[in-house]
Amino acid sequence: MNALLQHLRLSLRLHLRNKMALLYGYLFPLIFLVAFAVLYRHERVPLLRHMGELLTVAVLGGACFGLPTTLVSERERGVWRRYRLTPIPTWAVVASTAVARYLIVLSAGLLQLGLALAIGMTLPAHPFALLVAFTFVAFAFIGLGLVIAALADNVPAVQALGQCIFLPMLIIGGVAVQLGALPLWAQHVSAFFPGRYAVEALQACVNGAGFSGARFSLLALGLSGVAGCMAGAKLFRWDAQQRFSTRGGKAWLVPVFGAWIAVGLLAEWRGRIGIPVDREVAPVAQVRVTPVPSAGSVTPPAPVAAPVGPAVGIVLPPEAGPVAGRVLTPPPPDPLWTRVTKKEIDALDYNVPPDQGIVAPMAGPDEQADDFIKDQVDGVRNKLPSWPPGTDGDELRCIRNVLYVAAVPDAIQLPVERYLPRVVFEHLIDTYPREKLTKILTWIAMTPEEGMVIDDISDLGIEGAAGDPMVVRERAYLYAIKFVARLTGRVAE
Repeated sequence: MNALLQHLRLSLRLHLRNKMALLYGYLFPLIFLVAFAVLYRHERVPLLRHMGELLTVAVLGGACFGLPTTLVSERERGVWRRYRLTPIPTWAVVASTAVARYLIVLSAGLLQLGLALAIGMTLPAHPFALLVAFTFVAFAFIGLGLVIAALADNVPAVQALGQCIFLPMLIIGGVAVQLGALPLWAQHVSAFFPGRYAVEALQACVNGAGFSGARFSLLALGLSGVAGCMAGAKLFRWDAQQRFSTRGGKAWLVPVFGAWIAVGLLAEWRGRIGIPVDREVAPVAQVRVTPVPSAGSVTPPAPVAAPVGPAVGIVLPPEAGPVAGRVLTPPPPDPLWTRVTKKEIDALDYNVPPDQGIVAPMAGPDEQADDFIKDQVDGVRNKLPSWPPGTDGDELRCIRNVLYVAAVPDAIQLPVERYLPRVVFEHLIDTYPREKLTKILTWIAMTPEEGMVIDDISDLGIEGAAGDPMVVRERAYLYAIKFVARLTGRVAE
């Protein structure tokens, strides 16, 4: 145990002296955090929905690049050949190396989390669960880093192998690109990468259900970590002269990739591939009306069921006049959006992305689309006045749903995304009085998390589903502010 602790202390000291290790372990994750903060600066709580991705990048950088680079470079310099002369078993060396790397990636994760909190992110919903999930993620990727170190004969080989694993996880593994933005085939492929489960487990603990929402992901990460650490220990090499091609025991790689395949197949079998979409169904109040018996009837009236909702039935006595025997309900209160004041309209954050940007773009009134896109735009313009989600229900719900017609193409980056916001805006000002429309749009911008989300507008001729309802809500929030700015004269229509 003393030898293990001594090696652990030595590993940490050497790490702090290694500039390349510091680059991969600390600077690289912070660059990602700053990039995400810039890209998603318009969200109401910056970075909250992306900490799973950012913390996963921190672990990937330290475990799949920093760890094998350190091991292989030390092996090339003969450091591990000297360790072999000491009476330390292989398992103790591997264990102390893994623990040292865990402490390193944990410090990088804490640094990243602290910086995110400093620039506006709220505290994680489940801090203890987040620590446990982070430990599982680190365990899985440290095992993968040990395997990379066993496969690589030199440092350039580490870089090549690391990129072969790192880049697919970033692009189609759900780490740098959210799964909701990926095509369906990529979502199926991502089920075989541990990066997806790392993001899901961490995100569930940041702003989700905690352990209850991360059970399968933790199981997948634990299985990947066990397989990787076993293979890394069995294939461990002390000397740079030992080439992997001449070494026996290569069958230990089978459990590593077998664990990935087993997890992916299990996810397919359990139907965990698709991205769940949160749906909020507005309750519909129902009142059971019980008729009042006529004079002379000996049958007592049945009890009146308690109404659902704010309406309370009132039964008038027979002598009350011509309305006797009817159940009357008081008029419903005015909608909350009617209370929006000019001060609240002026207080909106009008610092939204520019119309020519990539987030919430909006074509000018004279800007013309290409022929193919123009056909799509004209199709939406013709169908929108009779589109059921935009015509059935109260005005607030209808306007919110119409905003999603602009938000969904923007969320999935369709070519038509620039032109539909103009169609939506013109439809709204043609349908509603300006004062009422301004108040409702302001209320939507003030309460962006209310109401149900429509993430599929294929019935308007626009194919594709956004997948992530939070992105659609965010885009609808931005367009609501842009429309208010035009209605109030802050921006030219």
